[in-house]
Amino acid sequence: MSVEDTANTANTANTANTEDAGNVDAVKVEDVEESWNVVATTRHFAGRVISVRTDTVEMPGGVVADRDYVVHPGSVAVVALDDEDRVLLIRQYRHPMRRLMWELPAGIRDVAGEPLVECAARELAEEAAYRARTWHTLVDLATSPGMSDERIRIFLARDVEPIPDEENTYVREHEETDMPAVWIPLVTAVEKALSGMIHNSPAVAGILAAYAASADGFKGLRPAGAPEA
Repeated sequence: MSVEDTANTANTANTANTEDAGNVDAVKVEDVEESWNVVATTRHFAGRVISVRTDTVEMPGGVVADRDYVVHPGSVAVVALDDEDRVLLIRQYRHPMRRLMWELPAGIRDVAGEPLVECAARELAEEAAYRARTWHTLVDLATSPGMSDERIRIFLARDVEPIPDEENTYVREHEETDMPAVWIPLVTAVEKALSGMIHNSPAVAGILAAYAASADGFKGLRPAGAPEA
């Protein structure tokens, strides 16, 4: 088969796929709230941050099935970009993965009633000693919806500046004791994510989302205080 024949075959396949896609226009591609009836719940473990439970859920047709999952308070992460289109990454030891992993400044939603953007600003200050004047909601993630209810909101922070040492009173401990921070070009971070050199899921999602959002100068992003669906 010639290159031209191959191209024609590919074009025919693409046309067919487009036509098939047109048949689902009536389906709204958007996650929506839904809660199936839970007939029983068993809590197996409760730790400092997470707990593990089994819900017996009523399925369509009246049958029931057990679903095990981790209950998590949720978290936030920050893609901080400077005036040179560099992204701020920190490196932290993650024991479950047995790796030193490059990540975004991030943290748990552990202050009751705290607005998410304030939580993100606090984590940026504590983990990286930076602050930002311009904030937007970048992307929302369900970390692993088949096994955890954790939600992560990733913010885009711009107009960043370092926090002077005399204002930085946060004391790091445990994994955060030795946590280097680097600024790398956003396009380089994209390359590292796509080549398998960065594995942390909020980091990969945030880096790729920031790169995509930069196409229109971030004009399409939601405000920092956008409601969480």
